[in-house]
Amino acid sequence: MSNHQHLGLLRKGQTAVIIGISPDCKNEIKRRLLDLGFVKGTKIVVQNISPLRDPVAYTIHDTQISLRKENSCHIFIEIK
Repeated sequence: MSNHQHLGLLRKGQTAVIIGISPDCKNEIKRRLLDLGFVKGTKIVVQNISPLRDPVAYTIHDTQISLRKENSCHIFIEIK
């Protein structure tokens, strides 16, 4: 999966589909991301980016969730 882009690269308004979570992601972070709905095949949209670009608000499963860049870089995506 290393040739795919990660969630932290999206710009405001862009849409992507999650294709997986990095194997380098710590188990407790991976579990949290999965519990929040960051699962393969899920559509995700960037809603808002803070002035310092960290955190970023995403819409996933009709819910807004903010993630820090250190966590979003573990989520591999395909931009739509």
